[in-house]
Amino acid sequence: MTATQNADPMDQFREWFGEAEKREPGDANAMTVATAGPEGRPSARMVLLKGFDARGFVFYTNLGSRKSEELAANPYASLLFHWKSLERQVRIEGPVEPVTDAEADEYFATRSRLSQIGAWASKQSRPLNSRFELERKVARFAAKFHVGKVPRPDFWSGFRVIPERIEFWQAEEFRLHNRHVYHRSGDGWRTEILYP
Repeated sequence: MTATQNADPMDQFREWFGEAEKREPGDANAMTVATAGPEGRPSARMVLLKGFDARGFVFYTNLGSRKSEELAANPYASLLFHWKSLERQVRIEGPVEPVTDAEADEYFATRSRLSQIGAWASKQSRPLNSRFELERKVARFAAKFHVGKVPRPDFWSGFRVIPERIEFWQAEEFRLHNRHVYHRSGDGWRTEILYP
């Protein structure tokens, strides 16, 4: 494995992500999303990357979830990809913006029907009295949307993390790892290499 070489971090991420999709067992698009509430206490969880381009990195969630509430109070996040099979990780930091309704609708339409119904049934991050309560809600929405298209709930959408800092980490022998960081600078990027 070699250190990063691309002048644009999005090109570098695209290259590494493509390799991870081929070699990483499980979900190569799994990432940690770290947020903090208004009091500054951090929280982190695993979610799936659902798209990326020059604008940023996109994931979807229930807007009543803890992460959504924290992002409303403090619209800044950190992402972490760890591809163990490649001995690589990528850290991304930046402000967060909501995706457009059109983007959320387009992605929601690609989800399986059961996942769409699950989005309606789940009050993500809220206390659940019993598994039966959730199953009853799933059955209710399955009956409601028995035929035809399942519309996207207005409480379900996505966020885009707009990268200001992207660090690429590559394991090397004797723990002398390669760390290459991109910092947004105007319309471009400046880079630096960090000690392991």
